[in-house]
Amino acid sequence: MNKVILMGRLTRDPEVRYSQGENALAIARYTLAVDRRNTRNSGDDNTADFINCVAFGRSGEFAEKYFRKGTKLVVTGRIQTGSYTNKDGVRVYTTEVVVEDQEFAESKSSSSNDGGYSGGNSYQRPEPSGAGDGFMNIPDGIDEELPFN
Repeated sequence: MNKVILMGRLTRDPEVRYSQGENALAIARYTLAVDRRNTRNSGDDNTADFINCVAFGRSGEFAEKYFRKGTKLVVTGRIQTGSYTNKDGVRVYTTEVVVEDQEFAESKSSSSNDGGYSGGNSYQRPEPSGAGDGFMNIPDGIDEELPFN
């Protein structure tokens, strides 16, 4: 089974191109900075992998419209490898994630407070307010504002 689940931040705005022909297809390419789990013997706490992703069709159009540098995403897809010969005659090998599903991993207000990805773990999680039990306080009367019952 070839299944990948990633959570990370966009390193730059997606690059979107459209295929030629009668039914143009959006092809969005972006790179996710995915933090590695801390290892015990590692002296570097801010290690990230930079994973190339490609989204086709409606997913590509969505990426073009809503994704910006620093946006935190969860992406599921499959790994695809390939190769080509560059203009110097050198064989270049590629690895990328073909996106099957992509969604935001945080609210828009959280991502705007972060100021975007600046490398490493610069994002500081806000401290929960309230009784110190680890749960967020829900204001009274919020039921009237929810779009469902």
